[in-house]
Amino acid sequence: MFKQAIVRPPGPGFAQGLTTSELGPPIYELALEQHAAYCAALETCGLSLIRLEADERYPDSTFVEDTAILAERCAIATRPGAPSRQGEVAGVRAALAGLYPSIHSIVAPGTVDGGDICQAGERFFIGVTARTNPAGAEQLAAILTAHGYAASLVDIRAMAELLHLKSGLAWLGDGRMLMVEALADHPALADVEHVYVNADEAYAANCVRVNDHVLVPAGYPGVERTLRALGYATIALDMSEFQKMDGGLSCLSLRF
Repeated sequence: MFKQAIVRPPGPGFAQGLTTSELGPPIYELALEQHAAYCAALETCGLSLIRLEADERYPDSTFVEDTAILAERCAIATRPGAPSRQGEVAGVRAALAGLYPSIHSIVAPGTVDGGDICQAGERFFIGVTARTNPAGAEQLAAILTAHGYAASLVDIRAMAELLHLKSGLAWLGDGRMLMVEALADHPALADVEHVYVNADEAYAANCVRVNDHVLVPAGYPGVERTLRALGYATIALDMSEFQKMDGGLSCLSLRF
């Protein structure tokens, strides 16, 4: 059960962040409204929020998930794969200082984005991507296993359509993983139950199980029907402005 989450709203320079989408620039005021609705949904799920101030130095800093991995027994400050984002880590690490007795760090030449890390109970799936390199993945796996977790590397560098591992999958609990079909045959995912997302709803593979609810992006009714048929209560949230900046639901918080 998650109890808390760290969030940070987008700053006025949000549109200057990194993106590969061709959806046009985000509307800042609408992004703030969508972020506020996201925060309200986390509170509905029972979480208390640690709200960081917008950091205008880093236009991508609303995507706080990329800066740390938080587990019950350890916390790890990451080293994002995009050099322009590495300065975001210090502020999040400072916020974590009073919450964990010690904080591990990913160090050069390793890089890790939190969006590549999917926790499934006592096991972590670590995506190896353009943002999380093999050195960073191995560092993270070593830290996690030292704290009693299992770690599996999922190399998806050949899947250019997936920026992060969690762009294509989400842990639902109950032994189930929601995923795009491109990941269906990956050997690292062979021993979890696969729940597939249709190709035209691939963006909705990035959803978030938060206690008794699953947060899903609005506008993807097939995914909502699938989740509800499996017994999950869903909360649909408009993510249009964050999608324009390659962001998804999981990106906007650090849940612990």
